[in-house]
Amino acid sequence: MATFSRHDGILHCEDVSLEAIAATYGTPTYLYSRSAIETAFLDYQSALSDIPHLICYAVKANSNLAILNVLAQLGAGFDVVSLGELERVVAAGGDPSKVVFSGVGKTAAEMQRALDLKIRCFNIESEAELLSLAELADGAGCVAPISIRVNPDVDAGTHPYISTGLRENKFGVEVAVARQLYQIAEEHTALNPVGVDCHIGSQIEETAPFVESLECLLDLVHDLRTLGIRLQHIDLGGGLGVNYQAETPPCYR
Repeated sequence: MATFSRHDGILHCEDVSLEAIAATYGTPTYLYSRSAIETAFLDYQSALSDIPHLICYAVKANSNLAILNVLAQLGAGFDVVSLGELERVVAAGGDPSKVVFSGVGKTAAEMQRALDLKIRCFNIESEAELLSLAELADGAGCVAPISIRVNPDVDAGTHPYISTGLRENKFGVEVAVARQLYQIAEEHTALNPVGVDCHIGSQIEETAPFVESLECLLDLVHDLRTLGIRLQHIDLGGGLGVNYQAETPPCYR
């Protein structure tokens, strides 16, 4: 069944009449298709079924508790960028051990709460953030799992306002700096370097930029291994495009 279709001239979402919804709840009303959400998530799960993986939903895209609950029931992880988003994941039944905390400007209170919840990983954007987290974790008598966000200097071919993977975008750190931060983390008793991550933007219409970014991260992983630092995961970020006008992004081919 199509997510949205007309029956007798009346627009439906799945088998629910939008006219009936408007009559009952008024307008504007936001209506989401559970089936569409589940299908999209399971498509990713199926594509990655041959390798160990965790699909983390970006809560900033839509923090509706019902949607988060549907994804949590499917086994999704979550990518959060604030304490509010983290608390919404918990309220919706999400598993903190499947949460990665991304974003710049994390406050001490946010990091402390995430430590208390024992989240899966902190995605670190700078040396200052790394050292602040180390101090908090040390004071709490725990070890913080961390990943460094690397800027791979890759052109994702998207709009400059939503591009995050080029050096001039100033998101993440250069590879050479990341290598230094991993050495700091490896030597600190309150930090555990478990992964590496990058995010190159949104509305990406080709897969080549993802491949280029992955090659950059794999080279870094190899270099770190020679230093005795063995990471457990790669967090490859960026948004596949959607078909607004004449675009033909990968998920529509």
